Amino acid sequence: MTAASLDSFKSRSTLTVGSKTYTYFSLVEAEKNGLEGVSRLPHAMKVVLENLLRFEDGRTVHKADILAVAEWLKTRKSDHEISYRPARVLMQDFTGVPAVVDLAAMRDATAKLGANPQKINPLVPVDLVIDHSVMVDSFGTPIAFQRNVELEYERNGERYEFLRWGQKAFDNFRVVPPGTGICHQVNLEYLAQTVWTREENGETIAYPDTLVGTDSHTTMVNGLAVLGWGVGGIEAEAAMLGQPITMLIPEVVGFKMTGRINEGITATDLVLTVTEMLRKKGVVGKFVEFYGPGLDHLTLEDQATIANMAPEYGATCGFFPIDSDTLTYLRTSGRDPERVALVEAYARAQGMYRETGSADPVFTDTLELDLTTVVPSLSGPKRPQDRVALSDAAVKFAEALTELNGGRRDRTKLPTTKEESRYVDEGATGVDDIPEEARFPVKGSDYGLTDGDVVIAAITSCTNTSNPSVLVAAGLVARKARALGLSPKPWVKTSLAPGSQVVTDYLTSAGLQDDLDAIGFNLVGYGCTTCIGNSGPLPEAISECINANDLVACSVLSGNRNFEGRVNPDVRANYLASPPLVVAYALAGSLHVDLTTEPLGTGSNGQPVYLKDIWPSNHEIAEIVRAHVTPEMFKGRYSDVFKGDANWQGIAVEGGETYGWNSSSTYVQNPPYFEGLEMEPAAVEDIRDARVLGLFLDSITTDHISPAGSFKADTPAGKYLAERQVAPRDFNSYGARRGNHEVMMRGTFANIRIKNQMVPGVEGGFTKGPNGQQMPIYDAAMSYQKSGTPLVIFAGKEYGTGSSRDWAAKGTRLLGVRAVVAQSFERIHRSNLIGMGVLPLQFKDGESWQTLGLDGTETVSIEGLETLTPRSMVTIKIVRHDGRIEEVEALCRIDTVNELDYYRHGGILHYVLRNLVAA
Repeated sequence: MTAASLDSFKSRSTLTVGSKTYTYFSLVEAEKNGLEGVSRLPHAMKVVLENLLRFEDGRTVHKADILAVAEWLKTRKSDHEISYRPARVLMQDFTGVPAVVDLAAMRDATAKLGANPQKINPLVPVDLVIDHSVMVDSFGTPIAFQRNVELEYERNGERYEFLRWGQKAFDNFRVVPPGTGICHQVNLEYLAQTVWTREENGETIAYPDTLVGTDSHTTMVNGLAVLGWGVGGIEAEAAMLGQPITMLIPEVVGFKMTGRINEGITATDLVLTVTEMLRKKGVVGKFVEFYGPGLDHLTLEDQATIANMAPEYGATCGFFPIDSDTLTYLRTSGRDPERVALVEAYARAQGMYRETGSADPVFTDTLELDLTTVVPSLSGPKRPQDRVALSDAAVKFAEALTELNGGRRDRTKLPTTKEESRYVDEGATGVDDIPEEARFPVKGSDYGLTDGDVVIAAITSCTNTSNPSVLVAAGLVARKARALGLSPKPWVKTSLAPGSQVVTDYLTSAGLQDDLDAIGFNLVGYGCTTCIGNSGPLPEAISECINANDLVACSVLSGNRNFEGRVNPDVRANYLASPPLVVAYALAGSLHVDLTTEPLGTGSNGQPVYLKDIWPSNHEIAEIVRAHVTPEMFKGRYSDVFKGDANWQGIAVEGGETYGWNSSSTYVQNPPYFEGLEMEPAAVEDIRDARVLGLFLDSITTDHISPAGSFKADTPAGKYLAERQVAPRDFNSYGARRGNHEVMMRGTFANIRIKNQMVPGVEGGFTKGPNGQQMPIYDAAMSYQKSGTPLVIFAGKEYGTGSSRDWAAKGTRLLGVRAVVAQSFERIHRSNLIGMGVLPLQFKDGESWQTLGLDGTETVSIEGLETLTPRSMVTIKIVRHDGRIEEVEALCRIDTVNELDYYRHGGILHYVLRNLVAA
């Protein structure tokens, strides 16, 4: 993409840094030439404004769009739509494989239309990092990493061959091979530049590094002052094919930080506090920007930890401005000194450099946190925003247990209220003292399990494994526990999955990896494991004990997601915690232990060992980080990052402009999106006589709609694979099979914890079919498809929260769902539904499917679609089972003109394909 020719505000300028001269679009000059006051904009909005200045062309970006950003200063909110073009796109393999599948399918469709398949090619740089496919099969041994890598390649050979083809076939497309790290950490440590450059017409253009990513935690790089957020794979494909991202000028909520976190408090404790606060504030669809003197006491890695969890607090992004810590991190991570110099000079020239004492920007709204008030915390058992203080964790879990175990209050004599906060044995001092009658024996072992036992303790996920302070803290907890003779309880599955190989380097350099290994936290892989559902199976005897006795087993993980059914199918309660607390809970073995007052276990000297005995000081952590995290480590690990190991290099690839689809592949298939595609789209028609596929309550996540984890043989997806002679042990996961629409359709709405209110009291992906009988949602949808009957979904608030999972929209469309009617939508999922030609409709305030008294037997028609405009009202006509007719109005959540174009074409990919072929 080239800079536009128009320059209404005479912002085009030059900047000399060292011996080089750069062309850039100056906000200072633009302010002088008609954009009064823009120096007071939030830093993130300055990035948006620069983007509009640079791409002003009179077609996609108009002078009025730029003026609207300046006008924002008066109202601090806007309903003005703009076109925004990110500099690059980032993908991980779970979402990247289906995106490349779609590109390959578009090349096929282009050829069938008689055009050149090479027209389908990324126009902006795309990086795909393979990080979501490694599973924790082997753990607690020195060979765990090697064995898991072997299994990863055995399971994913078809996918990896396909990605190797894509790496050869497409321009502007790079693949970071398996075993390198998590995409967000690789982005933070290597790919991101904070200020990007491009050669154009003999000039070097300098501009802010920006991106969109097919993972919602793309926001992590906001900690490095790189504006980026997650989009669905569908929207990302359009962006890489040259389409602007249309968006309303966002509201920006300022989050002021003051003070300094206290001794013993981690960045994880801080981010869980921030997440809770912002969820309560309500920032869905808004930018959040952090400011205030408290930022002076946060490392850049701390900032990245907070930015990472923007999806959990609901914001589009959580942005930190460029400051001295940004420059320090760029140097520490081995960036080119010329690039670091450019970042500083550019930021200062643009008024994008934060300094202590500088004036606060103008925000839509603000809130404030005194960092001294942050306390040790966890979040759980179901949502990231459900923070609980560590001192209250045991009692709060006991209170939650009533719901988690279905109301069984007295079966195990475990505490369920604050008054019953100790076991019947008043002398109990830890999990070892739980009465034997409360435990169920594990076959072949000398121990039993009960509700509340921690069966998974995982140091995992991009949120924390990018931050040396919490990883070093985990290593020091392991070192001190090892010295005192502690070890994890025998029922705990322990794992360490760093976000990059650099982590291994500094843990090894400090001798901490030996300590972690000694207590079971051996390296299991470099990737997003437990947090994405790749926790691997529990030992068979433990799994049998949990399921036979219907136990509420727990996990503690240093991740960002703990939704129901996500981590492991045997685990009902999941808690997010810092890496050192993960180690501590592995030692304690139960959520019923109050780590602040009760011992973790008994040391080799026979004395009880408490958390305070093994918790490191801030000084200890900082000393090790300073001594053992070096630029040389980053330079060494990233010097040849795209090469891969011998396994990757050994994958044979057949060349070609179009892909040679293998009809027998169970991983990669040509999707049906473009079957029968014609150059002109059919006219949009009203939806007539649709049936209801699901009635859902609030907070239905994309994990509920399209689970990423494992699945069993008796599911529709399992039956499909079994019919193709795939053994259950080789099913892999939904996430790994996203390149095969046949598996993913069968997995849509198949989360084991989803509750469709059409079948009250039933968990899992079930509904009532055409005959009124209970059946899997997939089977019902296929029955309706045979008769040509369209389908609708009704839901509550926050529909589609969680990961930016394109299959949550793709699967919905392929099941035959034409519209989703909800009380509110999460931003990315709403966009993805439109991108697949599914109509998102929002109930008027105070209305819901419950107030309408729906039970799923109704027939539904949606009228007014032929004359649809953005955010217009449409009529939903409901015909009751007894023949009564009721009409209600709903808001069309197609918010922009571009989104309407996508919908009229049947989806964003159809729109892009037709435009590229016509060009």
